[in-house]
Amino acid sequence: MDALGRHIIVEFYGCTSARLNDVIHIEQGMLNAATEAGATVINSTFHHFSPFGVSGVVVIQESHLAIHTWPEYQFASVDLFTCGDIVDPWVSFDLMKEVLEATHYSAMEMQRGSLHLLEKAGETPSELQPLADMQPKVKSSRDVWFTEREQNTAFSVRHTGDLLYRKNSPFQKVEVYQTFEFGNMLVLDGCIMCTEKDEYAYHEMIAHVPVLTHPNPKRALIIGGGDGGVARELLRHEQLEQVVMVEIDALVIEASKAHLPSISAALEHPQLDLRIEDGIKYVQNAKDAAFDVVIVDSTDPIGPAAGLFNEAFYRQVYRILSENGILVVQSESPRYNQRIFREIFDCHRQIFGRDQVYCYLAYIPTYPTGMWSFSYASKGSAHPLTGLDDEHANAFATTHQLQYYNAGVHRGAFALPTFVSNMLGDNQ
Repeated sequence: MDALGRHIIVEFYGCTSARLNDVIHIEQGMLNAATEAGATVINSTFHHFSPFGVSGVVVIQESHLAIHTWPEYQFASVDLFTCGDIVDPWVSFDLMKEVLEATHYSAMEMQRGSLHLLEKAGETPSELQPLADMQPKVKSSRDVWFTEREQNTAFSVRHTGDLLYRKNSPFQKVEVYQTFEFGNMLVLDGCIMCTEKDEYAYHEMIAHVPVLTHPNPKRALIIGGGDGGVARELLRHEQLEQVVMVEIDALVIEASKAHLPSISAALEHPQLDLRIEDGIKYVQNAKDAAFDVVIVDSTDPIGPAAGLFNEAFYRQVYRILSENGILVVQSESPRYNQRIFREIFDCHRQIFGRDQVYCYLAYIPTYPTGMWSFSYASKGSAHPLTGLDDEHANAFATTHQLQYYNAGVHRGAFALPTFVSNMLGDNQ
């Protein structure tokens, strides 16, 4: 070969969109394309960008393979660069065409570092080493990332690259990744729902705040919550005689039972009345004053959760709450989802009364901005602060070895940053 390297630039067209959006499939395909071509893999770094797109590079001893995909256009741009004449980049090309299921392509090969234009530097090793001593002692590594993107920001989590669970339900795509920092991570339609390491903050705060401020809670309803975390926390309260959980997506429950055992264990609890059905219809058909506490643990207001964010649904919830009933809802990030955040509180205040609805915050590292809000709506005399018995709350937290909740955190959660109070109109 009369050049230092060979560089193939490829544009793959008509690829399968699902393949182009599958970071694990692409990473494994490119690793195989490198090794089959005779290359020595040093490391791989791949990112998935929610909702669409994968970028990645496989660094080989002989140079690199790189890719970026546009699933929405069924298109991928690929670079295959090898040094020397031992590794054939066209072998990698053939394999990547199969991996991406491309219908057609445009490819161009360039010779990099033409030898007739180059002259070796004068410095050479003073002693020649035996060939065996020059063989690299390479230990390859993988660097695969899941990225959840907002409009102008992104949050990335490194995982093993081996997908634990992926299925498409009639409602959403359900995935579980094994991450290095947060343990197993449940993802729905590209959005992080919970992780083993930080789930307790969300689940403890959405469950214990209403139950520990209700004068006499006996019956609780969970809408959503398929991972089982809210059920786990509610079932710690012995005074609750009935806990009903209504989850629309059986695959969320299946994935959680299989891969999130510390969160989902309560799904097998004999006291839990678990129903796989539409929570909206369940509420519509429930009797008046049927529950003392209703918790809506939903995803963002898209897909199957869209109907959980409108006035008609919450008027039905108001109807099924008992005289002193409490509704708690996850109400999004007040920094990123300001419109939805305001709409939720405006809706609840119209139904429950302005002075009966309160905002509180918790901090979850894997949620956008880390700051997450909850709406606490009281139908009667229950109050989130005056109704709290600090001594009892702290004793409860100690007995159950809670990781986040205690009486001080409970009270502090209702002390809002000024910008949040301003959005709610509380400083007017």
